[in-house]
Amino acid sequence: MGKRLTSIVEWVDQRFPLTSNWKAHLTEYYAPKNFNFWYYFGSLAMLVLVNQLLTGIFLTMYYKPDASMAFASVEYIMRDVDFGWLIRYMHSTGASMFFVVVYLHMFRGMLYGSYRKPRELLWLIGSGIFFVLMMLAFTGYILPWGQMSYWGAMVIINMIMAVPVIGEPLATLILGDYTLSDAALNRFFAYHVVTLPVLLVALVIVHVIALHEVGSNNPDGIEIKTNRDPKTNIPVDGIPFHPYYTVKDIFGVVVFLILFCGIIFFAPEMGGYFLEYNNFVPANTLQTPDHIAPVWYFTPYYSMLRAATVNFLWIDAKLWGIILMGGSVAIICLLPWLDRSPVKSIRYKGPYFKTALTLFVISVFVLGWLGTKTPTPLYTLLAQIFTVVYFAFFILMPWYSKIDKCKPEPKRVTG
Repeated sequence: MGKRLTSIVEWVDQRFPLTSNWKAHLTEYYAPKNFNFWYYFGSLAMLVLVNQLLTGIFLTMYYKPDASMAFASVEYIMRDVDFGWLIRYMHSTGASMFFVVVYLHMFRGMLYGSYRKPRELLWLIGSGIFFVLMMLAFTGYILPWGQMSYWGAMVIINMIMAVPVIGEPLATLILGDYTLSDAALNRFFAYHVVTLPVLLVALVIVHVIALHEVGSNNPDGIEIKTNRDPKTNIPVDGIPFHPYYTVKDIFGVVVFLILFCGIIFFAPEMGGYFLEYNNFVPANTLQTPDHIAPVWYFTPYYSMLRAATVNFLWIDAKLWGIILMGGSVAIICLLPWLDRSPVKSIRYKGPYFKTALTLFVISVFVLGWLGTKTPTPLYTLLAQIFTVVYFAFFILMPWYSKIDKCKPEPKRVTG
């Protein structure tokens, strides 16, 4: 049996680089030996991606991308299809958990300077994955065609139309019509099911290839490739990804699945944060909900959109809101060139960076909370203050990261 399996592998290897890829990306890929808790979230993001693809395929078998039938088709999946409720909740919960693990994965990169040389391109590819994921989440949010689906989409479409010159033609191109209707729903279905998933998977593959080319960062921010054993040419501070980190990741997957299943079976709506109550009501173009707010993972950016209330420099407040919201995502791409610190990891950075990062995290949480609230003068003022804090983290980084009092990096990883 062993000989037969070996001959099959050899036959495949002559026609496809199976063994060489297995070695390059698993058994002979050496990762730093000091990975910690923060390094679970990359593999968990891959797990959730697979979950979204598989459950999404199942849902497309029953979903009707028709304005008059979309909501009823979701109800049919939930009530009449065998285990349809489970697949739907796996997909809806998976969308939120995708953002949980991706946000934590990005935060780990900020903690340990994973965007610094030689990983600038890797960070840009990862930012591209984040942008596509946001578009996927938005298009998927529209498909149930509930009240929040429709009116949330109207907010975004009106936002696009507010862009000078190109806004209205771009909105018409995206919608395939002059308003949010059946044609638009069909297009969003095509974007969500075909265009964006293909682009996301392609970017993920490129991201992994780029990661394995430059090597993984670590909590010390030290390049393990620079210190190799002269006999074997293997990094002294590295260990094979398989079996050491595959076993570690399996433990992380088990813990994650326990939490994931707990949410699915006991609190799939998560108090209205994962699935909003208004989205269990069919879309009504004649009745606007009392309060329109996006799903939790978009609320920080929504707060920035609403924070702009004053016309300035011949630009009206609405366009300033769009600039702030778009800029809050785009500025993340500039991190590799904004950070001037002599060290990568927060372990060795000084008090300025640590204080700035703490304020940045607080601003994200506060803006996220404000995005769920009905705007009032006090909430608007808070949104404006924390929007300034958010952008100050990036804009002032070249200054405070350069003058920060950093500790010297060790020559070897510390364990």
